[in-house]
Amino acid sequence: MLKTLKILYHQGKQYIPDLRNATVPGIFRGRPEITSEKIDEKALAEVCPTNAITTDPVTIDLGKCTFCGECSRLFPGKIHFTTDYKLSANERNRLIIHEGITSSIKLNPDLIRKEIQKLFRGSLKLRQVSAGGDNSTELELNACGNVNFDIGRYGIEFVASPRHADGIVITGPVSKNMAVPLELTYKATPSPRIIILAGTDAISGGIFEGGPAIDRSFIEQNHIDLYVPGNPVHPLTFINGVVDLLGITS
Repeated sequence: MLKTLKILYHQGKQYIPDLRNATVPGIFRGRPEITSEKIDEKALAEVCPTNAITTDPVTIDLGKCTFCGECSRLFPGKIHFTTDYKLSANERNRLIIHEGITSSIKLNPDLIRKEIQKLFRGSLKLRQVSAGGDNSTELELNACGNVNFDIGRYGIEFVASPRHADGIVITGPVSKNMAVPLELTYKATPSPRIIILAGTDAISGGIFEGGPAIDRSFIEQNHIDLYVPGNPVHPLTFINGVVDLLGITS
């Protein structure tokens, strides 16, 4: 008993009371900010392994960014990663960070389908599909339901069957071997249904973009309701993105 009490005292409170305003350690790389400092922009762009950085002016596409931090390490006066974990968007171009912009990323309310908030605000069941993922984002999504984050407090849960789900969460770049299973999973989900892309690989293909083993036709042919960047996705990023999509204010 004493040993258990010592462990509890040492760990402190694990449960995060307010997921909307929680803080993360300074080592966390969240939304980057780009200054107007003059640098060799070509050298900066060449640093990025996924071509997430463009020049004239400098921008960073969080849908492609691996959050490796190499750009900020080599050009600290130009790029700085903040601890802002609210990175989700429902419009692809909102994931592009522009030079001089320091405001947080927000969803476009005009693009949220009315049936999403009408039907799913009180209860949302999701089926996660690992379409060639490396298990990093998959593990973080599992963490969303643990004692720390407890996504279930919002009525959001992951389920085992697409027939019990309201939508699917796709992780991984979508390999050819998973293209058909992904399509079948989506079709087995009752309408109306939502699609969430979680992680850099799912949003753009990441380091696998353009590879011969990738088939992203499903992504290209279907409407995406939410893009959640990260490599891997942080639980707070995913939870806040879904909560914003549902229109939950507290």
